[in-house]
Amino acid sequence: MYRVDGASSPDEQALEHLEGYRSSRPVRIGNGAATQLQLDIYGELLDAIYIAEQQALSGHGELIAYDDWRSLASLIEWLCAHWHDPDQGIWETRGGPKRFTHSRLMSWVAIDRAIRVARRRGLPADLPRWSTTRDEIFAWIMERGWNEERQAFVQAEDSDVLDASLLLMPLVHFIAPTDPRWLSTLDAIGRELVTDSLVHRYDPSASPDGLDGAEGTFSMCSFWYVESLARAGRLEQAQLAFEKMLTYANHLGLYSEQIGPSGELLGNFPQAFTHLGLISAASALDRALNSRRRNIG
Repeated sequence: MYRVDGASSPDEQALEHLEGYRSSRPVRIGNGAATQLQLDIYGELLDAIYIAEQQALSGHGELIAYDDWRSLASLIEWLCAHWHDPDQGIWETRGGPKRFTHSRLMSWVAIDRAIRVARRRGLPADLPRWSTTRDEIFAWIMERGWNEERQAFVQAEDSDVLDASLLLMPLVHFIAPTDPRWLSTLDAIGRELVTDSLVHRYDPSASPDGLDGAEGTFSMCSFWYVESLARAGRLEQAQLAFEKMLTYANHLGLYSEQIGPSGELLGNFPQAFTHLGLISAASALDRALNSRRRNIG
């Protein structure tokens, strides 16, 4: 994490003399996440590069240069050696590092997309090692990220806690959206993390995250839920959840990071990640509805 001028983020400090928005405390400057390990970022980076490569090969944009590919390949080599390390995960938890399932998921994405780019372009890569590691991560998620008793994928190794970040599993093509394991996970998330179509990240009482107080539902998770429902063929549920989410935007159509119990906008505002989730959910739902109309017609 860096400042806009490229310098390191300042050390985190709590400003106890400030009350904060809607009495939200503590008010902080700096960010303690600057020193955290977050393995999911490699998957997000490589997935974006893979999509850009596909566009470039179809005549839109530029292909990645050789020196840039060498830098990316070195990142994949590092990830092959460290994907199993505990980290703080996508939610930047302060409850100590764990082997989060989402972090393994996105490590799988990073290596899978790098393999696809290398094969498509014939770029130099240690494909045997990368392929073996990708398959090891897949097996880890299916064995250690799956809770047989709960019949659901869970937040972390040796955990029984649900986590909305796992709604990305079918979205990144790790698992089929109608796979029985996934559908039982989707049902569990719907029962325990969804309130009137709005989705909580996880249950802090079941998985302490080192933060004080309660939080609202996470808007991007709600859009991930819509897309997961649409991909699973549950179009009525998806459409209802999507239309409800539209009512929580402000007068400019913008969303915050969280939605409070009274519908108030909380957290970062406007949050780009939320709006990316909105666009992706709208596109997926539109495709699914159009496909159903064609099949009916």
